[in-house]
Amino acid sequence: MEWIERFLSSFWSLANDMAIYILFGVSVAGILKQVIPEGFVAKHLGRSSVGSVLKASVFGIPLPLCSCSVIPFATTLKKEGASSGSVLSFLISTPITGVDSILATYGFFGWIFTIYRVVSSFLIAIVAGIFQNFFGHEVVADAQKQESGSCCCSGESCQSGTSKKFSFKQAFHYAVFDIFKDFAKPLFWGLAIGALITALLPENLMEYLGDASWSVYFLILLVSLPMYICATASLPIAAGLIAAGISPGAAFVLLSAGPATNSVTMGVVLSTLGKRALWIYLGTIGVMSLGFGYLFDFYFGSVVTKEMFAHDENFSVFHTAAAVVMLGLMGYFFIIMKKRNDKETV
Repeated sequence: MEWIERFLSSFWSLANDMAIYILFGVSVAGILKQVIPEGFVAKHLGRSSVGSVLKASVFGIPLPLCSCSVIPFATTLKKEGASSGSVLSFLISTPITGVDSILATYGFFGWIFTIYRVVSSFLIAIVAGIFQNFFGHEVVADAQKQESGSCCCSGESCQSGTSKKFSFKQAFHYAVFDIFKDFAKPLFWGLAIGALITALLPENLMEYLGDASWSVYFLILLVSLPMYICATASLPIAAGLIAAGISPGAAFVLLSAGPATNSVTMGVVLSTLGKRALWIYLGTIGVMSLGFGYLFDFYFGSVVTKEMFAHDENFSVFHTAAAVVMLGLMGYFFIIMKKRNDKETV
């Protein structure tokens, strides 16, 4: 059938678009894991100040943590004395971007979209953090504040910021078996959904919507807020929406609000920081994502759309080889690791 051929072609095209950037990104993330001293991030987040919010936003941008894996890290920062504003900023800036996602965004959408995504996530995180520090103070259960334990560091290593001996083997293991493994499954489904959107939806979809573009923004926002979708896996879905005729600004709303929030993170923000923090968290992300989406369409929408389709299907042997490696790793974690887990449970 024709739509099946379009689906497979779109799937392969999306994989070629992002694979080389995904593999390079997770490699850099593995190196960063070895280079950054233990406790460095926790040590510098400070107290309730604009400076601590800025630091939290900056630290969060390159870290390859999705909206669920960032939760224990942020909770640890709170327990170690970081301000609520810093924690909220970290919870927002970290999952929206990440070194792997930044590079993959460039592969899909070009440098304008990539810079815009990084800068906008930074600004959203800063505004939310400042609002939280000034307006979000409320009493939260002491037991939640003083629980011990850490996912990233503890004890003297958090305070001293001690460095560790660099190991390429450990960097590779972390890149493949921690980072890539964590998003291999959602990345596959992101590719599948993106390809399905491209295959089934008409390319002139926005012509049918007419003046209802704002309703598309709101619809995507409402779907994105409670849904779990990581920054990297959301890219092929956004690309599929643009290929189907949705504006780049509307796709941007997905890429901004989707990775930053999900129902689990909402519950953690509520229990750890309180109701006001939850409203600040959702309100800031929602309003600013819509605003940045609209501004992107107004200034850059047509440029990015042309840039996306100008390089379509022009893949080098390196792109193809990277796609084969990426899909091979997915197959490994889907099949071999599943069999290994099944044997362990017997």
